[in-house]
Amino acid sequence: MRPLHGGNQIGSFVDGSLAHFLKKHLVLPLAKTAKSVWDALKEAYAQDSQGREFTLPAYDLLDPHGRIDIKWDVMPWTPDGYVAVVTINNNQMYRQIMSPGWTLGWTWAKKEVIWSMVGAQGTDQGDCSKFKGNIPHCCSRNPAIVDLPPGVPKIQQFSQCCKDGALASLGEDPAASVSSFQLSVGLSVSWTVTCSYSQTLASKYPKCCVSLSSFYNPNITPCPSCACGCQNENNCIITAKSDTPVPQLQCTNHMCPIQVHWHVKSNYKEHWRVKITITNFKYQMNNTQWTLVVQHPNLKNVTDVYRFVYKPLTLYESINDTGMFHGIKYYNDQLPEAGPHGNVQSELIFKKDKNTFTLERGWTFPLQVYFNGDECIMPPLDAYPFLPNLAAHPVPTLPASLLIILLLVSNLV
Repeated sequence: MRPLHGGNQIGSFVDGSLAHFLKKHLVLPLAKTAKSVWDALKEAYAQDSQGREFTLPAYDLLDPHGRIDIKWDVMPWTPDGYVAVVTINNNQMYRQIMSPGWTLGWTWAKKEVIWSMVGAQGTDQGDCSKFKGNIPHCCSRNPAIVDLPPGVPKIQQFSQCCKDGALASLGEDPAASVSSFQLSVGLSVSWTVTCSYSQTLASKYPKCCVSLSSFYNPNITPCPSCACGCQNENNCIITAKSDTPVPQLQCTNHMCPIQVHWHVKSNYKEHWRVKITITNFKYQMNNTQWTLVVQHPNLKNVTDVYRFVYKPLTLYESINDTGMFHGIKYYNDQLPEAGPHGNVQSELIFKKDKNTFTLERGWTFPLQVYFNGDECIMPPLDAYPFLPNLAAHPVPTLPASLLIILLLVSNLV
């Protein structure tokens, strides 16, 4: 079976040696001692006694069990074959499949044909010239199947179908993370395929970046220049063109479709406050059922989240530094296209842990940020907003002539 494609999502398989390595070194002995998942991974690398090198294709430390499962169930027999139900489960906690939706393909072992389908359709009928009278739905040896749009006649519908190929993430909406269809074919077989996501295969460039600011520093740390590629006359526009339905990217210094801004808003005795703004820089492109994942050491002390839904991602027993945010249904679960309304905002209140809280060394800013499952480019550490250094800004001294006048006046008095 060929990989599942969902927009830019591409399935690939996790190497068995990697799974064994993580189980042996990362999850069991280090989960209770590591300060973060990233520290655990680095320690696991260092402790590998055989000195082997490991890469992480299609493996997400923040969603280690995230995958897409495709199940093929053989149902009743027919005179010349069988009827099967294919179910696609998006078991990724914070990655959804967006427009243009999933496409599922495979290669037949023999010369099977698809006689009929409900809940989905083939993109190409193939060569059915040898059939007379009763023409199959698809005769291609390599069929490509897509979902149906909402609102098709009931006779064409099947359970959990007809969403234009969109699948919500498991963490946001489990009921909307499943799609299925039924097809009638000629030979019996049953299998389950598991796919996982690889950002490096899905896109040549990153898709989002992070900018930073704070109440204690007037300077804003922007997204790194060319974080998602550099400008040229062909890859972006300054203002929207209403005569084309194709999504177009607004010209920016960073050239990312999505910018996440983290602003440290205030600092009080018992708590501190952060404002998050997510901005869409693509025209003609709404982000439906978006997700935001943040890694920060103080997320275990979140007390209030405004205008977003928050869910902790407690992947390991002793580590609670990662959380998922998404919009409120029918309120802001859609991030509109670029323009004056192309953003969503939230504010977070954290309870202070006096043993760890500090405004120094960028501690109040996130370690990692993901939007729709893609890792966002962070600014370099030396560009983070810093605390004012009073020594670098000495208090101006009074002129000598003014000091003499003050001295004379004091003597007269």
